[in-house]
Amino acid sequence: MNIALSLAISPYDHARGLEAQGIDLNVLELPIEEIFYRFTRFREWDASEMSFAKTISLLSQPASDLVAIPVFPSRVFRHSAIYVGRDSAIKKPKDLEGRKVGVPEWAQTAGIYVRGLLQHEYGVDLARIDWYQAGVQQPGRIEKVKLNLPAGVRVTPVPGKSLAQMLAGGELDAVISARDPGGKRLFDDYISLEAEYFKKTRIFPIMHVMVLRRAVYERDRWIAMNLLKAFEEAKRKSMARLVEIGLSHVPMPWLAEHARRWRSVAGEDFWPYGIEGNRPTLEAFTQYAYEQGVTARRLEVEELFAPETRESFKI
Repeated sequence: MNIALSLAISPYDHARGLEAQGIDLNVLELPIEEIFYRFTRFREWDASEMSFAKTISLLSQPASDLVAIPVFPSRVFRHSAIYVGRDSAIKKPKDLEGRKVGVPEWAQTAGIYVRGLLQHEYGVDLARIDWYQAGVQQPGRIEKVKLNLPAGVRVTPVPGKSLAQMLAGGELDAVISARDPGGKRLFDDYISLEAEYFKKTRIFPIMHVMVLRRAVYERDRWIAMNLLKAFEEAKRKSMARLVEIGLSHVPMPWLAEHARRWRSVAGEDFWPYGIEGNRPTLEAFTQYAYEQGVTARRLEVEELFAPETRESFKI
Protein backbone atom coordinates (compact mmCIF):
# COMPACT_ATOMS: atom_id res chain seq x y z
CA MET A 1 0.00 0.00 0.00
CA ASN A 2 1.27 3.47 -0.87
CA ILE A 3 2.11 5.96 1.84
CA ALA A 4 0.71 9.52 1.80
CA LEU A 5 3.22 12.37 1.65
CA SER A 6 2.64 16.13 1.51
CA LEU A 7 5.22 18.15 -0.42
CA ALA A 8 5.49 21.91 -0.98
CA ILE A 9 7.38 23.35 -3.94
CA SER A 10 7.24 26.29 -6.32
CA PRO A 11 5.52 25.63 -9.68
CA TYR A 12 8.62 24.57 -11.63
CA ASP A 13 8.38 23.00 -15.06
CA HIS A 14 11.06 20.51 -14.00
CA ALA A 15 8.86 19.32 -11.12
CA ARG A 16 5.69 19.04 -13.21
CA GLY A 17 3.75 15.79 -12.93
CA LEU A 18 5.86 14.50 -10.06
CA GLU A 19 5.18 10.80 -9.41
CA ALA A 20 7.09 8.69 -6.89
CA GLN A 21 6.72 4.92 -6.72
CA GLY A 22 5.04 3.77 -3.51
CA ILE A 23 4.02 7.31 -2.56
CA ASP A 24 0.73 9.17 -2.94
CA LEU A 25 2.02 12.71 -3.27
CA ASN A 26 -0.07 15.69 -2.24
CA VAL A 27 1.87 18.47 -3.99
CA LEU A 28 1.25 22.03 -2.85
CA GLU A 29 2.48 24.63 -5.35
CA LEU A 30 2.95 27.85 -3.40
CA PRO A 31 4.96 31.10 -3.62
CA ILE A 32 8.47 30.46 -2.37
CA GLU A 33 8.31 33.05 0.43
CA GLU A 34 5.19 31.34 1.78
CA ILE A 35 6.83 27.91 1.59
CA PHE A 36 9.91 29.09 3.46
CA TYR A 37 7.91 30.90 6.14
CA ARG A 38 5.40 28.15 6.84
CA PHE A 39 7.86 25.26 6.76
CA THR A 40 10.56 27.05 8.74
CA ARG A 41 8.11 28.17 11.42
CA PHE A 42 5.62 25.31 11.58
CA ARG A 43 6.90 22.30 9.56
CA GLU A 44 3.44 22.09 7.99
CA TRP A 45 4.19 19.35 5.45
CA ASP A 46 6.33 16.24 5.16
CA ALA A 47 8.71 17.42 2.43
CA SER A 48 9.54 20.91 1.30
CA GLU A 49 11.64 23.10 -0.90
CA MET A 50 13.94 25.08 1.39
CA SER A 51 16.67 27.69 1.32
CA PHE A 52 20.02 25.92 0.96
CA ALA A 53 21.65 28.27 3.47
CA LYS A 54 18.95 27.73 6.09
CA THR A 55 19.17 23.98 5.52
CA ILE A 56 22.90 23.65 6.06
CA SER A 57 22.76 26.03 9.01
CA LEU A 58 20.29 23.67 10.68
CA LEU A 59 22.23 20.57 9.62
CA SER A 60 25.36 21.97 11.28
CA GLN A 61 23.54 22.02 14.63
CA PRO A 62 23.20 18.97 16.90
CA ALA A 63 20.09 16.82 16.38
CA SER A 64 18.64 18.53 13.30
CA ASP A 65 15.04 17.56 12.58
CA LEU A 66 15.60 17.69 8.80
CA VAL A 67 17.09 15.38 6.18
CA ALA A 68 18.04 16.75 2.75
CA ILE A 69 17.97 14.96 -0.58
CA PRO A 70 20.22 16.14 -3.45
CA VAL A 71 17.46 17.73 -5.54
CA PHE A 72 18.06 21.37 -6.37
CA PRO A 73 14.98 23.01 -7.88
CA SER A 74 16.42 26.53 -8.05
CA ARG A 75 19.93 27.49 -9.20
CA VAL A 76 21.07 30.97 -10.21
CA PHE A 77 24.47 32.43 -10.99
CA ARG A 78 24.89 35.50 -8.81
CA HIS A 79 27.28 37.93 -10.48
CA SER A 80 24.02 39.64 -11.40
CA ALA A 81 22.99 40.11 -7.74
CA ILE A 82 25.29 43.06 -6.96
CA TYR A 83 23.59 46.44 -7.40
CA VAL A 84 25.03 49.94 -7.05
CA GLY A 85 23.50 53.41 -7.27
CA ARG A 86 22.72 54.67 -10.77
CA ASP A 87 25.40 57.37 -10.57
CA SER A 88 27.82 55.29 -8.53
CA ALA A 89 31.59 55.58 -8.86
CA ILE A 90 31.90 51.89 -7.97
CA LYS A 91 33.18 50.15 -11.10
CA LYS A 92 34.80 46.94 -9.84
CA PRO A 93 34.44 44.60 -6.86
CA LYS A 94 37.44 45.99 -4.91
CA ASP A 95 35.70 49.38 -4.94
CA LEU A 96 33.20 47.94 -2.46
CA GLU A 97 35.83 48.05 0.29
CA GLY A 98 35.20 51.01 2.58
CA ARG A 99 31.58 51.29 1.36
CA LYS A 100 28.16 50.66 2.87
CA VAL A 101 26.58 47.51 1.46
CA GLY A 102 23.11 46.18 2.24
CA VAL A 103 21.86 42.60 2.39
CA PRO A 104 18.32 41.24 3.01
CA GLU A 105 19.83 38.72 5.42
CA TRP A 106 23.47 37.82 6.01
CA ALA A 107 22.45 34.15 5.81
CA GLN A 108 20.56 34.48 2.51
CA THR A 109 21.85 31.85 0.09
CA ALA A 110 22.43 34.31 -2.76
CA GLY A 111 24.44 36.61 -0.51
CA ILE A 112 26.68 33.80 0.71
CA TYR A 113 27.60 32.95 -2.87
CA VAL A 114 28.21 36.60 -3.77
CA ARG A 115 30.45 37.23 -0.75
CA GLY A 116 32.35 34.01 -1.48
CA LEU A 117 32.76 35.18 -5.06
CA LEU A 118 33.96 38.62 -3.96
CA GLN A 119 36.42 37.15 -1.46
CA HIS A 120 37.83 34.23 -3.42
CA GLU A 121 37.63 35.44 -7.03
CA TYR A 122 38.18 39.19 -6.62
CA GLY A 123 40.21 39.45 -3.41
CA VAL A 124 37.69 41.63 -1.57
CA ASP A 125 38.19 41.88 2.21
CA LEU A 126 34.71 41.41 3.66
CA ALA A 127 35.80 43.01 6.94
CA ARG A 128 36.51 46.26 5.11
CA ILE A 129 32.86 46.66 4.11
CA ASP A 130 30.20 48.21 6.37
CA TRP A 131 27.28 45.78 6.19
CA TYR A 132 23.62 46.66 6.76
CA GLN A 133 20.63 44.31 6.89
CA ALA A 134 17.04 45.16 5.93
CA GLY A 135 14.18 44.01 3.70
CA VAL A 136 14.63 44.61 -0.02
CA GLN A 137 11.37 46.47 -0.61
CA GLN A 138 9.78 46.53 2.83
CA PRO A 139 11.15 47.41 6.29
CA GLY A 140 11.08 44.92 9.12
CA ARG A 141 12.86 41.88 7.72
CA ILE A 142 14.98 40.13 10.33
CA GLU A 143 17.86 37.67 10.32
CA LYS A 144 16.55 34.12 10.75
CA VAL A 145 19.82 32.29 11.44
CA LYS A 146 22.00 32.62 14.53
CA LEU A 147 25.29 33.98 13.20
CA ASN A 148 28.89 33.58 14.28
CA LEU A 149 30.36 36.39 12.20
CA PRO A 150 34.05 36.28 11.26
CA ALA A 151 36.52 38.58 12.98
CA GLY A 152 36.18 42.19 11.90
CA VAL A 153 32.80 41.76 10.21
CA ARG A 154 29.83 43.68 11.58
CA VAL A 155 26.26 43.64 10.28
CA THR A 156 23.94 46.45 11.42
CA PRO A 157 20.17 45.78 11.28
CA VAL A 158 18.05 48.65 9.95
CA PRO A 159 14.49 47.68 10.90
CA GLY A 160 12.81 50.93 9.87
CA LYS A 161 13.95 51.16 6.24
CA SER A 162 14.23 49.04 3.09
CA LEU A 163 17.34 48.39 1.02
CA ALA A 164 15.68 49.92 -2.04
CA GLN A 165 14.89 53.08 -0.09
CA MET A 166 18.43 53.38 1.28
CA LEU A 167 20.09 52.69 -2.08
CA ALA A 168 17.92 55.28 -3.83
CA GLY A 169 18.60 57.83 -1.08
CA GLY A 170 22.37 57.33 -1.12
CA GLU A 171 22.48 55.83 2.38
CA LEU A 172 23.88 52.64 0.87
CA ASP A 173 26.53 52.38 -1.82
CA ALA A 174 25.52 48.89 -2.96
CA VAL A 175 23.08 46.07 -2.31
CA ILE A 176 23.52 42.32 -2.68
CA SER A 177 20.11 40.81 -3.36
CA ALA A 178 18.37 38.04 -5.26
CA ARG A 179 15.63 40.57 -6.07
CA ASP A 180 16.16 43.89 -7.83
CA PRO A 181 16.42 46.77 -5.30
CA GLY A 182 16.75 49.41 -8.02
CA GLY A 183 19.98 51.02 -9.10
CA LYS A 184 22.13 49.24 -11.67
CA ARG A 185 24.13 46.04 -11.76
CA LEU A 186 27.84 46.23 -10.98
CA PHE A 187 28.52 43.77 -13.79
CA ASP A 188 26.83 44.83 -17.04
CA ASP A 189 27.95 41.75 -18.98
CA TYR A 190 27.10 39.34 -16.20
CA ILE A 191 26.06 36.44 -18.45
CA SER A 192 29.50 36.19 -20.07
CA LEU A 193 31.19 36.54 -16.67
CA GLU A 194 29.00 33.83 -15.17
CA ALA A 195 29.69 31.45 -18.07
CA GLU A 196 33.44 31.96 -17.71
CA TYR A 197 33.16 31.53 -13.94
CA PHE A 198 31.42 28.19 -14.46
CA LYS A 199 34.04 27.01 -16.95
CA LYS A 200 36.79 27.92 -14.48
CA THR A 201 35.27 26.63 -11.24
CA ARG A 202 32.43 24.25 -12.25
CA ILE A 203 30.35 26.05 -9.62
CA PHE A 204 26.67 26.33 -10.58
CA PRO A 205 25.14 28.01 -7.51
CA ILE A 206 22.42 26.03 -5.76
CA MET A 207 19.76 28.23 -4.17
CA HIS A 208 17.17 25.73 -2.92
CA VAL A 209 17.17 22.09 -1.87
CA MET A 210 14.48 19.53 -1.07
CA VAL A 211 14.21 18.38 2.54
CA LEU A 212 12.20 15.87 4.56
CA ARG A 213 11.12 16.04 8.16
CA ARG A 214 13.42 13.58 9.91
CA ALA A 215 10.54 11.76 11.62
CA VAL A 216 8.95 11.09 8.22
CA TYR A 217 12.26 9.92 6.75
CA GLU A 218 13.11 7.63 9.69
CA ARG A 219 9.70 5.95 9.46
CA ASP A 220 10.20 5.01 5.78
CA ARG A 221 13.79 5.64 4.73
CA TRP A 222 13.19 4.34 1.21
CA ILE A 223 11.21 7.47 0.36
CA ALA A 224 14.41 9.53 0.02
CA MET A 225 15.67 7.62 -3.01
CA ASN A 226 12.20 7.23 -4.50
CA LEU A 227 11.69 10.99 -4.33
CA LEU A 228 15.10 11.58 -5.90
CA LYS A 229 14.18 9.22 -8.76
CA ALA A 230 10.84 10.99 -9.21
CA PHE A 231 12.50 14.40 -9.42
CA GLU A 232 15.07 13.05 -11.88
CA GLU A 233 12.32 11.76 -14.16
CA ALA A 234 10.34 15.02 -14.00
CA LYS A 235 13.53 16.93 -14.81
CA ARG A 236 14.34 14.63 -17.73
CA LYS A 237 10.95 15.37 -19.29
CA SER A 238 11.40 19.11 -18.72
CA MET A 239 14.84 19.14 -20.35
CA ALA A 240 13.40 17.32 -23.36
CA ARG A 241 10.76 20.03 -23.67
CA LEU A 242 13.40 22.76 -23.44
CA VAL A 243 15.38 21.49 -26.42
CA GLU A 244 12.31 20.65 -28.54
CA ILE A 245 12.40 22.77 -31.72
CA GLY A 246 9.10 21.64 -33.22
CA LEU A 247 6.82 23.11 -30.54
CA SER A 248 6.74 26.17 -28.29
CA HIS A 249 6.43 24.58 -24.86
CA VAL A 250 7.37 27.92 -23.26
CA PRO A 251 6.32 31.33 -24.69
CA MET A 252 9.89 32.47 -25.32
CA PRO A 253 11.65 32.53 -28.73
CA TRP A 254 15.05 30.87 -29.16
CA LEU A 255 14.72 28.98 -25.89
CA ALA A 256 15.86 25.70 -27.46
CA GLU A 257 18.98 27.44 -28.76
CA HIS A 258 19.75 28.87 -25.31
CA ALA A 259 19.37 25.36 -23.88
CA ARG A 260 21.64 23.93 -26.57
CA ARG A 261 24.34 26.51 -25.82
CA TRP A 262 24.17 25.87 -22.08
CA ARG A 263 24.35 22.12 -22.68
CA SER A 264 27.49 22.63 -24.79
CA VAL A 265 29.11 24.25 -21.74
CA ALA A 266 27.64 22.24 -18.85
CA GLY A 267 27.22 18.82 -20.45
CA GLU A 268 24.30 16.58 -21.32
CA ASP A 269 22.79 16.79 -17.84
CA PHE A 270 22.94 20.55 -17.53
CA TRP A 271 20.89 20.72 -14.32
CA PRO A 272 22.35 17.87 -12.27
CA TYR A 273 20.96 16.35 -9.09
CA GLY A 274 22.96 14.06 -6.83
CA ILE A 275 26.32 14.68 -5.19
CA GLU A 276 29.12 13.93 -7.67
CA GLY A 277 27.85 16.15 -10.47
CA ASN A 278 27.58 18.99 -7.96
CA ARG A 279 30.64 18.43 -5.78
CA PRO A 280 32.50 21.66 -6.73
CA THR A 281 29.38 23.69 -5.93
CA LEU A 282 28.64 21.85 -2.70
CA GLU A 283 32.23 22.09 -1.46
CA ALA A 284 32.41 25.80 -2.25
CA PHE A 285 29.12 26.59 -0.54
CA THR A 286 29.89 24.66 2.64
CA GLN A 287 33.23 26.50 2.79
CA TYR A 288 31.67 29.93 2.22
CA ALA A 289 28.89 29.34 4.75
CA TYR A 290 31.39 28.33 7.43
CA GLU A 291 33.79 31.18 6.67
CA GLN A 292 30.92 33.67 6.88
CA GLY A 293 29.59 32.35 10.18
CA VAL A 294 26.36 30.82 8.87
CA THR A 295 27.11 27.23 9.93
CA ALA A 296 28.30 26.16 13.36
CA ARG A 297 31.01 23.98 11.79
CA ARG A 298 32.41 23.10 8.38
CA LEU A 299 30.19 20.38 6.97
CA GLU A 300 31.44 17.60 4.74
CA VAL A 301 29.45 17.23 1.54
CA GLU A 302 28.35 13.69 2.38
CA GLU A 303 26.87 14.90 5.68
CA LEU A 304 24.32 17.02 3.86
CA PHE A 305 22.13 14.29 2.41
CA ALA A 306 20.28 11.12 3.30
CA PRO A 307 22.75 8.19 3.06
CA GLU A 308 20.46 6.37 0.60
CA THR A 309 20.86 9.22 -1.91
CA ARG A 310 24.62 9.71 -1.74
CA GLU A 311 25.38 7.25 -4.53
CA SER A 312 23.51 6.21 -7.64
CA PHE A 313 23.14 2.70 -8.97
CA LYS A 314 23.66 1.54 -12.53
CA ILE A 315 22.06 -1.28 -14.48
